[in-house]
Amino acid sequence: MNVKEKLGDRIVNQIRADITSGTYKINEKIPAEPELMKLYGVGRSTIREAIKTLATSGILIVQQGFGTIVNSAVSEQTIDQRLKNADFDEINVVRKLLETEIVKLAVENHSIAHIDEIERCLENRRLAILSEHHNACIEADIAFHMSIARASLNTVLADLYQSFTLTIRDFFSKREVKGVSHFAMSHHLHEALYKTIRAQKIKQAQTIIKEILDNNY
Repeated sequence: MNVKEKLGDRIVNQIRADITSGTYKINEKIPAEPELMKLYGVGRSTIREAIKTLATSGILIVQQGFGTIVNSAVSEQTIDQRLKNADFDEINVVRKLLETEIVKLAVENHSIAHIDEIERCLENRRLAILSEHHNACIEADIAFHMSIARASLNTVLADLYQSFTLTIRDFFSKREVKGVSHFAMSHHLHEALYKTIRAQKIKQAQTIIKEILDNNY
């Protein structure tokens, strides 16, 4: 990548950041080219290229004779910010969609090594409950579900689930500040989930993951 391309990328990122921070508001015009050149310390061609890039991606709308406005269809928050601020009910709905498919694929695609990993994570979850260690229960529960996601052999689904773990961890921390009762009450379901995946029973596994998430409060 040459210097000009790096400079153009930097200006695109700076304008995006200014939109996210509210410097440039939704449905309002951004400054004209001469002012943008002064604000960002670059030439006209760099500004025009950055505006073109942002317009192509739908972040800006160029209106001839009027100016360039911030597209109302674009969220001011990044996906990570939206996940962080999302209601847990919303997160749980998405978890159900993700994990129902993840479990199905894990049943179909798992290897012996995957089953061994899921079993190891399940045992760590049990030991964390017995030790009544709250944080250990959180980490063990997340590790168990992540091991199933990896067994699906779908890296996109596994990455999507991984992106939810910060939100899940935050919820668990608020649900029980110190206790482990919720983890203990659902452990038999986690054991059943492991057994149905190992036995390659898709419908039963999907029913169990739904029950786990329906009682996740």
